[in-house]
Amino acid sequence: MALQEQKNNPLHGLTLEFIVKQLFFHYGWEELGKLVNIACFKNDPSLKSSLKFLRKTDWARKKVEKLYLNTFH
Repeated sequence: MALQEQKNNPLHGLTLEFIVKQLFFHYGWEELGKLVNIACFKNDPSLKSSLKFLRKTDWARKKVEKLYLNTFH
């Protein structure tokens, strides 16, 4: 059943790291900070700090995932 549910999830199989990297390559940190207003994209941004924050902050991760879908799908 879980496999059936994931079939319609466009993020299935994508890691958070992959999503953040794709957005960074597409927008850069400055633009990402404007599009998703979170400090880890604005104040001394790095992939490591962003992933750490997004993994423990559900609302922020959802915003990043939504931006990914709006950008690439």
